[in-house]
Amino acid sequence: MKKQASTYEPHLPAPEFMIQLSSTRRGARLARTLAVQQLTEWCGIPYDSDLARTVALVTAELASNAITHGHLPGRDFRLTVRLLPHAVRIEVTDTRPESLPLMPAAGPASAATTSGRGLLLVEAYANRWGCVVRDVYTKTVWAEVAVVNGRAAQPRHRDGTDIDVHQNSHRVM
Repeated sequence: MKKQASTYEPHLPAPEFMIQLSSTRRGARLARTLAVQQLTEWCGIPYDSDLARTVALVTAELASNAITHGHLPGRDFRLTVRLLPHAVRIEVTDTRPESLPLMPAAGPASAATTSGRGLLLVEAYANRWGCVVRDVYTKTVWAEVAVVNGRAAQPRHRDGTDIDVHQNSHRVM
């Protein structure tokens, strides 16, 4: 019997970045900046790449929701970014587990409204997203941005059709 060489490689944990930030606009801006900075360090992609812009947008929306809907006075939120084999996972943990995110409205938002589009953007740009309540003190809203050959996967509408990122960029950014 022939002896085969073992090609076993120990399971290495996914690279992870975690930071506690103040539940303020400044904390949300810092979350977006730090997520992109960490991604560029891990992947060596430019700050102005589609993947970096997508991660910035998704992080900004999740952090904004945490400071708007998940904030308790004196409590921070936590940003976690993980580099998975085929995706970047962004997690934002806040202090309001009873305030779960609502599914985005099916139709387009009224032009007169100034809010309510955040999770619609997350749904469009992230490959998948969700919410987890692990204890009575916190909830984590997460999103995964698919990475295809070092680039963000093409965002899609709910019906499966592609979103033209360049056409909509003036409304999104």
